[in-house]
Amino acid sequence: MKKIILLFGAAVFAMSFTACKDNASNKIIMANVDSAAERDNNAKDLPVMTFDRTEFDFGTIEQGTPQQTVFTFTNTGKAPLIITDAKSTCGCTIPEYPKNKAIAPGESGELLVKFNGSGQNQVTKAVTVTANTAKGRETLRIKAFVNPKNGAAASVPLK
Repeated sequence: MKKIILLFGAAVFAMSFTACKDNASNKIIMANVDSAAERDNNAKDLPVMTFDRTEFDFGTIEQGTPQQTVFTFTNTGKAPLIITDAKSTCGCTIPEYPKNKAIAPGESGELLVKFNGSGQNQVTKAVTVTANTAKGRETLRIKAFVNPKNGAAASVPLK
């Protein structure tokens, strides 16, 4: 049995050296190289979404008090920017963005984020913006310390 395993190992070892006799550079297809170079050059021409800020703190607010803020962005890339979606982590936060509008290189736009003031204590919500950028997604955050309405008991964190 040991001889069979040894012979099998030797055969695999011998094949690994004989299989690599061909020169790899002879197998390159120049049309594929040109296509890859063109693709790489076109990848440099993507839009880039640059925000004035990626987080906003409303500070201390009263529960149920609606808040909103605007995130300003600029297309600092070389191609038109198109936002395809913007979603929040819950229904209490609603993003509004320029739908079906191409933002040319150098132009700016606004993304409005509305928060209904729900929750208690420290609240942080994320908004994910999907666009035709190299990264594909950007994340914005809003936060606030929400005081409970009068008469509601505030929760005390356990230590």
